[in-house]
Amino acid sequence: MTAGSGIVHSERTDPSLRSSGGLMHGMQAWIALPREDEETAPAFAHHDADALPDMSDHGVWARLIAGSAYGLRNSVKTFSPLFYLHVELADGARIAMPVEHAERAAYVVSGTVEHEGVRYPAGRMMVFTDGGEPAIAAADGPARVMLLGGAAIGPRFIWWNLVSSRQARIEQAKADWKSGRMSLPPDDNHEFIPLPEDGPHPSA
Repeated sequence: MTAGSGIVHSERTDPSLRSSGGLMHGMQAWIALPREDEETAPAFAHHDADALPDMSDHGVWARLIAGSAYGLRNSVKTFSPLFYLHVELADGARIAMPVEHAERAAYVVSGTVEHEGVRYPAGRMMVFTDGGEPAIAAADGPARVMLLGGAAIGPRFIWWNLVSSRQARIEQAKADWKSGRMSLPPDDNHEFIPLPEDGPHPSA
């Protein structure tokens, strides 16, 4: 999904899953757009798993979700150089961070990973400085991590669900939301959520 100049979306559980139940596990990540692309038209594109390349080597399995890394690329549209990967590490398996990106981080989803003698459990994120080839390894069993990073694009203002490089644009978006100038998805008008300052923000 590309939010661009402003997008409203609604997340729904498939009716068949609602009736039978089931477990869903996922990660949601938002990537800031370069300033020159912040007002691009909003868009949505779906990519099946088989359209996302993967690699497997010495106890490491990784799938590239977006961007480029380790010689992998896909058709997911990005607006700046970046990488985002789902990585599974067997116990003791090791992976080095991509060297071609200035900003790099690793988020531990499950298990424990080790970097330079320090262990990081699930829920922790490691942010690496530019340069070198830092590596992480699964410790005390298998681990699942998300590797992410890219080019530096400058600071951003964040308020509620609104993100921009300009505070004035945040204020404009707040006014647009309050006045109804942001169109809701079809059949979702009964689910309008007021700005936090205008009422309680419901927990999901």
